[in-house]
Amino acid sequence: MTILALPVLHIVLATLFVLICLLLMLVILIQKGRGGGLSGAFGGVGGHSPFGAKTGDVFTWVTVALATCFLAMAVGLNFVYRKLPTPIQPPPAAQPAGPVAGEDSSPGPAGAPATQPAS
Repeated sequence: MTILALPVLHIVLATLFVLICLLLMLVILIQKGRGGGLSGAFGGVGGHSPFGAKTGDVFTWVTVALATCFLAMAVGLNFVYRKLPTPIQPPPAAQPAGPVAGEDSSPGPAGAPATQPAS
């Protein structure tokens, strides 16, 4: 299945899901950790936040909201992208058996019965 075969709504929902994933990762990495977290890796001191003193609470709420959206979309997209069951096809009609491999099916001389090859 190519991406062009998908309905536009599926493409929009998948793109939105990827954006939520990326935002969630970014917000988690920006948060101030209890022990300094990644803020120390970027040259900052563990006790200071580049966005102000109350950003811990804001980032916590944003993380909770994005995580909720992530879970809801993951469950929703599971139902949107599931494969619908295909109807059961009846088995094909029995075909008449053809000649067996290695057996000579050509008739012998006119009116003579076919001979079996020597084993």
